[in-house]
Amino acid sequence: MKPIRVLIVDDSAVVRQVLSEVLTSDPAIQIMAAAADPFIAAQRIRDEVPDVILLDVEMPRMDGLTFLRTIMTQHPIPVVICSSLSENGSETALKAMEYGAVEIVAKPKIGTEEFLRESQQALCSAVKAASSAHLRPLRPVDPALNADAVLRYASPRAMMQTTEKVALVGASTGGTEALRVFLTAMPPDAPGIVIVQHMPERFTAAFAQRLDGLCAISVKEAANGDAVLRGRALLAPGNFHVLLKRSGARYFVEVRDGPLVCRHRPSVDVLFRSGARYAGKNAVGVLMTGMGNDGAQGLLELKQAGAATIAQDEATSVVFGMPHEAIKLGAAGRVLPLHAIAAGILGACQ
Repeated sequence: MKPIRVLIVDDSAVVRQVLSEVLTSDPAIQIMAAAADPFIAAQRIRDEVPDVILLDVEMPRMDGLTFLRTIMTQHPIPVVICSSLSENGSETALKAMEYGAVEIVAKPKIGTEEFLRESQQALCSAVKAASSAHLRPLRPVDPALNADAVLRYASPRAMMQTTEKVALVGASTGGTEALRVFLTAMPPDAPGIVIVQHMPERFTAAFAQRLDGLCAISVKEAANGDAVLRGRALLAPGNFHVLLKRSGARYFVEVRDGPLVCRHRPSVDVLFRSGARYAGKNAVGVLMTGMGNDGAQGLLELKQAGAATIAQDEATSVVFGMPHEAIKLGAAGRVLPLHAIAAGILGACQ
């Protein structure tokens, strides 16, 4: 197979060098060129079209958002945003997803060995996912390891005295748009929802806040001990696992640190396993678009515990990796297009 050719666009020479070294550590990736700003990048693209563009947001002469919109309008190319994602920049990075960026990853912290190692996994995975992404025209946004490393497997013994339902949802590449479509379709009295979307730290709070303004249900970044309630969706914070727990008839979430599971933290497998243990047949598991296999084994465990399980179909997935792996395992009770998932959950909860 030909290597994935990447164009890096960042105004910092040091960052360009670090990103080049991190990406070329994977033999499947090749750096086609590096550019200090979008104008130089545009010239590089005229000479040779890359498979993926790794793009910073804040740059001189032209910002990354303007360049991204130009690319997606004139010559769509898969774009991965690589940003420091400071609190002030989260909204800008989130807007980049709306403009067509496939994925967002955090810039490696130079000199921090553990972070560089984890950045390598995140960056390489994002570039590979982007290279196989199904690019679609932009749609307007309405205003308004395995899991054993975190939670040991046990035969599900969910207390069945309660009939309260809970929906557990996992997504990765392409998931920000998929979650928007799904959550805006949920009614105000929807069952409690817990979500893992692979995202960097400090990005999830802004994403949850934006969704909260669009949806009939409330959406918030999960905090340790938050109750899972009807009409509320809890989004796992970046860089932390989230587990469903239960006390009597009350569901709540535990937010904890831990190792990367299936190369991710938060991990969908961890959430789904906790759901199999503490909710069992009272859960509905949903696995959406994303690269890799995170969530496939967990969805199978949910199904074996009696939960209803749904996988997003290939036609509406940006990357048909995670749902495909679940389907191959026999973990998906139903395979649905994105626009039908909300109704599928509500039907399973009746």
